[in-house]
Amino acid sequence: MRARFLPIAAVALAQPAVALAPAPIAGRWIAEDGTAVVTIAPCGANAAAYCGRVSRFLVAEPRGGFRDARNPDPKLRGQPVLGKTVFTGLVAKGKAWKGRGYSVKDGRHFAATLSARGARLTVRGCVTIICRTVVWTRA
Repeated sequence: MRARFLPIAAVALAQPAVALAPAPIAGRWIAEDGTAVVTIAPCGANAAAYCGRVSRFLVAEPRGGFRDARNPDPKLRGQPVLGKTVFTGLVAKGKAWKGRGYSVKDGRHFAATLSARGARLTVRGCVTIICRTVVWTRA
């Protein structure tokens, strides 16, 4: 009887650990304003952390393409937005993914918290105590 109980107990004890893992965020996501697609995937050799890059625009680009005009570093202001990394170091923490984000629109870095549910990705960004939450959809 004891031999039969051990596998059942092992499965029961493993369930809470699985339940705490956040939903996967890898894939392509359409930004809330509908202008761009961001692809989230493992960061290079570090498969535990995820990064997000602008992979496509859903609006017509101006001649010369969109540029990172508001970057706080003047040397980086002329870089193209296409291919720009906007999320770095996203790691699973509780029921969400936490890391750093960058807003091309206002040139700010922020603490990022992402959580997926179905075809929706909730992106929460905080700079000091000021936070903003937006919802993206799966592309």
